[in-house]
Amino acid sequence: MNVRPEDRRRRIAELLAVRGEVEFGDLAVQFDVSEMTVRRDCELLEQEGVGRRVRGGMASAVSRAYEPPMPMRLAVEASAKQSIGAAAAGLVSDGDTLIVDVGTTTLELARHLKGRHGITVVTASLPIALELGNEPGIRVMVTGGSIRPGELSLTGGVAEDMIHQVNADIAFLGVAGVSASVGLTDYNPEDTRVKRAAIGSARRSVVLADASKLGRITFSTVAALAEVDTLVTDASAAKSELESLRSAGLEVIVAPGVQS
Repeated sequence: MNVRPEDRRRRIAELLAVRGEVEFGDLAVQFDVSEMTVRRDCELLEQEGVGRRVRGGMASAVSRAYEPPMPMRLAVEASAKQSIGAAAAGLVSDGDTLIVDVGTTTLELARHLKGRHGITVVTASLPIALELGNEPGIRVMVTGGSIRPGELSLTGGVAEDMIHQVNADIAFLGVAGVSASVGLTDYNPEDTRVKRAAIGSARRSVVLADASKLGRITFSTVAALAEVDTLVTDASAAKSELESLRSAGLEVIVAPGVQS
């Protein structure tokens, strides 16, 4: 991988913003450079106030409550999210009623549902509603509620009440963190309440999270792992993280892809 140093540092900063913490060894493998080169990159980023060096890596300078903007999240781990969306779509049968949560990975799921027939999708995400709104075989129901600027997600009592009224086959959830000890976490408490409602209204709850989310803990707790059924992640996920999640009782599906 031949990446200019300034582009590599920009990419490291993006990963740090989304993941919260990065490891020197992982970055060296990803960019095909030495750990010494990565350490120099991180020293420069630390001087710019992007993060602070910790043992074996670098941690973000912002809190767990900071939510990176959606355009940034769309750009990070894009191919992994596409493979996760395709694998998750394979869990859907024609005739199913789905709750599709807000998020960049659930948006990829929506794109892979195009062309299906007899499906009902209930969502609090305006981007997902627009993605599927013209599909003749899919009925799209939008929850209503207050719009979060930037995210274009719908929150509040109206959104929660709508979700509570649904009897869904599968709820597909997007989260910011999946931890064997803490469970599912996210940035925004208002979105979190809608996610909890979705879990309670579906026979099966499926979490969509790329490898950068595994082992991560963010501000607001969504649910314990025991409250959901399945995780769909990508092939770059660390085996140790997958083993921890499986040991906690979670079914884990690894979407096909090229390991980094």
